[in-house]
Amino acid sequence: MTDTPRSCPVCGNARSENTAPFCSSRCRDRDLARWFNDGYAVPGPAATPEDIAREVIGDRGD
Repeated sequence: MTDTPRSCPVCGNARSENTAPFCSSRCRDRDLARWFNDGYAVPGPAATPEDIAREVIGDRGD
């Protein structure tokens, strides 16, 4: 098995060591903006605020 260099997940250019796994800070920032603007999603049902609170605080059974 040969090690082939992986490309930037945003634009496909060669990765930069300073901004890996991206090729530049611009692509890194574009990827972050996609997360903030719901450009990406994790599959599954949406969590309610109560679900999030239970996860953070823990289910104490009060």
